[in-house]
Amino acid sequence: MEQRRLGDSSLTVSAVGFGTWEMGGTQYGEIDMTEATNAVQYALDHGITLYDTALGYGPHTSEVILGKALGARREDAVVVTKLGLAFEGNKLVGLDASREHILREAEGCLSRLGTDYVDLLLIHWPDHRTPAAETVGALEELKKAGKIREYGVSNYSVEMLAECEQAGRLAAQQVGYHMFDRRMEAKVLPYCLEHGIGYMSYGTLGFGLLAGALKPDTKFVNWDWRSNGMAFGLPLFTGEHYLKELAVVERLRALAARHGKSVAQLAIAWVLSHPAVSVALVGIRRPVEVEENVVAAGWRLDDETKGEIDSIFAAEGVPTYREAEQITLPPALSNWGKK
Repeated sequence: MEQRRLGDSSLTVSAVGFGTWEMGGTQYGEIDMTEATNAVQYALDHGITLYDTALGYGPHTSEVILGKALGARREDAVVVTKLGLAFEGNKLVGLDASREHILREAEGCLSRLGTDYVDLLLIHWPDHRTPAAETVGALEELKKAGKIREYGVSNYSVEMLAECEQAGRLAAQQVGYHMFDRRMEAKVLPYCLEHGIGYMSYGTLGFGLLAGALKPDTKFVNWDWRSNGMAFGLPLFTGEHYLKELAVVERLRALAARHGKSVAQLAIAWVLSHPAVSVALVGIRRPVEVEENVVAAGWRLDDETKGEIDSIFAAEGVPTYREAEQITLPPALSNWGKK
């Protein structure tokens, strides 16, 4: 597995990262937790070193499972977690990136992960009520105390990134990026590249669209976040949009097959081909998926292949939303604390 420096930070990470949203068990379809745990060990054996989780996955469940899955091999992994969401029980009720909240919740993350430090701590979504200087100041405190090695943010706009950078040094920004969602190409990706901020792409497989297993009659269970048809502000799983996207996937599958690859491998290689991207996060459920992802990281797409991909989207009339507005609030809190 290719290893990359995360922006200008001190961290070196695998090009493909192990995403654990599914391990939360409450938002992302059915998952065999035993297989998922085995996949963590298998991924370590195959050179995947970055493992991404969050307080909000469950909440709390994913961190616990990941910590146990890493076990004695904790030092072989670069562990990333995210906080800044406020819960009442299991219900998301707001955002909180205040100093008090960050310092308190960081202790909880460490306890659940069974470690005394986290390699990278991210603020999951921007808290529009807390000054960036206060948030970054708390992250700096944790870094100086040795409880985190580096810090960054997730789902921040360029303006928000710049505000944070006035108070400290961001190691990473984590935002969705895949063939069906190119909103970050206009501003965020160029900014991260210019300023040496490592870019972690989530949704690399289009939240399942580019995994190649979804069909026109696929039904999501009602607690799967995709069941309402929307994906972070885009109608990717809605009606005609969804059917057109599946037509694109079939053509992409044929394109990938010409190169002896799967459509998922094509999707991962496409994300990693952007010069700003440090890590392509992929939700891994089973050991067998690890080998497929490792192979994808070693495939370099040429300009001709990327041009063919764009031609398929154009021919099917499927938008890529490059000029669409970035969202900086979780869909469930679309109006919470907005300026």
